[in-house]
Amino acid sequence: MTPYEAAGGAHGLRALARRFYELMDTLPEARACRDIHPPDLSKAEEKLFEYLSGWLGGPPLFTDKYGPPMLRRRHLPARIGAREAEEWLICFRRAWAETIGDERLSAAILPQIEVLGRHMVNG
Repeated sequence: MTPYEAAGGAHGLRALARRFYELMDTLPEARACRDIHPPDLSKAEEKLFEYLSGWLGGPPLFTDKYGPPMLRRRHLPARIGAREAEEWLICFRRAWAETIGDERLSAAILPQIEVLGRHMVNG
C-alpha cells in the first residue's frame, strides 16, 4: 500500500488540504503564515492537494499541471521566516492528526514534512 492509499487517496488528501487551510485561516497562532497568503485560499488548497497526491505515491497531479515542484523556488516571492514556517507546520500537523491520523504513516511522513516546511525559509 502506498502512502497515498494509506492516507485515504484523493478523498483523504482533499480533506487534509481543506482542514489545513481552515486552520491557517482561523488559528491566531498561524496569523503570520496566513498573512503571506492571498485572501482566497482555494487555489493554494488545490495545489497542496495536487502536490501531496504525487508526493505520496498517487497521481502526479501537480507535476502534470505545473512541472517539477521546485517548492522553495516557487515560494521565493513570499518572505518566509522561521515563524511562518513553524506556523505552517502547526497547521499541517493538526490537520494531519484530525484527518489522517494513522500512527505508522504519521511516523513516516511527518518528519519529512518538518524538513520540507523548514526548507521554505527564505528570509
